[in-house]
Amino acid sequence: MATNLEKEGASSRPTRLPRDQRRVQLLDAANEVFTSKGYHAAAMDDIADAAGVSKPVLYQHFPSKLDLYLALLDQSCDRLLEIVEEALASTEDNADRVVATVAAFYEFVSSESGEFRFVFESDLTGDRAVQQRLSRVNAEISEAIAGVIAEDTSLPSEQAKLLAVSLVGIAQVSARYWISGGTSTVTLDEAKQLVSSLAWRGISGFPLTEHDKEVRGSGTAAPEPSISAP
Repeated sequence: MATNLEKEGASSRPTRLPRDQRRVQLLDAANEVFTSKGYHAAAMDDIADAAGVSKPVLYQHFPSKLDLYLALLDQSCDRLLEIVEEALASTEDNADRVVATVAAFYEFVSSESGEFRFVFESDLTGDRAVQQRLSRVNAEISEAIAGVIAEDTSLPSEQAKLLAVSLVGIAQVSARYWISGGTSTVTLDEAKQLVSSLAWRGISGFPLTEHDKEVRGSGTAAPEPSISAP
């Protein structure tokens, strides 16, 4: 018959989870530690404690702190790319598409997970592996937006790419500024409307393809995104 001490020891051991579930648990704990302390101040001991596991268990899944950070960065980059692509595919209406795309960046930075910090505020940008991932996600997002611009306008691909990069910059920088509290009196909806209106006023001035000219001529073109009064 097990003694009370043996029972207590057994109950204090980490619950054995399937490998994929354990990995998710460790990533969630690491996300909390990295976003609150930053990469350099965070320690593997902190992450193991936050996950309720021993360091050997943590090292079984992630050989180093950098490996763990890169896994979170990959996850965050994939999430940002996913929501931008969903926004682009959400409508055929160009004005609404601009609104949706700008909103994607604001939704990303306002997520309770804080994962935007890995992409927009990384304190490890001097690392080559981090640089490569950030360059990749920015390039993929810009390419996705440039493809839509090139398809809907008469602009050459290189010009469409420059506009796409500019739109990403507007959405990203303004969203980061908003989440930092720089505009504490501006609500999330107001911020999205203001910035999408700015972006639409710029992009709508470029030449349309013949197809879009026909759509505009039929009177079915969407109105410019409206801005609600404060």
